[in-house]
Amino acid sequence: MRTTRSGMIARAFAVVVASCVLLASEVSTASAGTARYPVPFTFAANVLGAAQPYTDPPGSNDWSCRPSAAHPRPVVLVHGFASVANDAWQTYAPLLADEGYCVFALNYGVPEGTPFPLDQVGGRTPLEDSATQLAAFVGRVLTTTGAAKVDILGHSEGTQMPDYYVKRLGGAATVDKYVALAPFWRGTNAAGLATATRLAARFGYAPLVDGVLDAACAACRELLSGSDYYTALGDPVVAGVSYTSIVTRYDELAVPYTSGIEPGMHDITLQDQCPLDYADHFAILSDPVAAADVLNALDPGHPRPVPCVPVPPFLG
Repeated sequence: MRTTRSGMIARAFAVVVASCVLLASEVSTASAGTARYPVPFTFAANVLGAAQPYTDPPGSNDWSCRPSAAHPRPVVLVHGFASVANDAWQTYAPLLADEGYCVFALNYGVPEGTPFPLDQVGGRTPLEDSATQLAAFVGRVLTTTGAAKVDILGHSEGTQMPDYYVKRLGGAATVDKYVALAPFWRGTNAAGLATATRLAARFGYAPLVDGVLDAACAACRELLSGSDYYTALGDPVVAGVSYTSIVTRYDELAVPYTSGIEPGMHDITLQDQCPLDYADHFAILSDPVAAADVLNALDPGHPRPVPCVPVPPFLG
């Protein structure tokens, strides 16, 4: 029987998809009979998570969990801007729980008294206030689990706000590994906003622009490159904390993406490992390539191979 060109393309596509599923499943060694939670490697799972407000990501916030000798530090997940834990960590919470970690995820940055559904848009209050929330949450995790330190896994704003906790609120003594997905260590110029605010200041419109931004999102202006927040914090690297920074060339919100590359950190650009990886700022949250890097960063004594599989933008 003659094979049509469209049939050949469909067959090749099926092979690629099957290969992706196989390789993605190999990211977690826990899948061999010990997994308790399904691990979806698609950002669509986070979109569906948003439809379940006031719930925790699978595998997280089990306050009876006690760290093991293999993984003595709980992992605290810190979501990004306009997010909450349940629509950010549908991949990493179950993945890490299946690996044997105690996993905890907080919500932060929602102005007090905010009604539903706006209370599902986190990361809006000043970063300093959110860092105070993180400090209290980490304190509860340490007290409950009996651990001496935690590891932090953050995404976007959740890579930046903990920097204040580490530097100003005693976090340097309680954080061992600091793993960042899509960070921008000295601010972002997404959509040219940092440039626009500087131009507004030059022409005397800073009070107007700042008032508009702060009313909607007090954290937003702080996250722009050149802000007073970054000027005050200075060098993001703190002695005694082990940093891993994982960036993607296709990041549309951490601009430029190289703002996530910092001397003194273990810097990883996903496309240097896998040219098939087109993950953007959102898809990195469900990227099996990045997931292997995260697992290796948290447990460098037991490295595993990093897969190279096709990863599309956004939905992953």
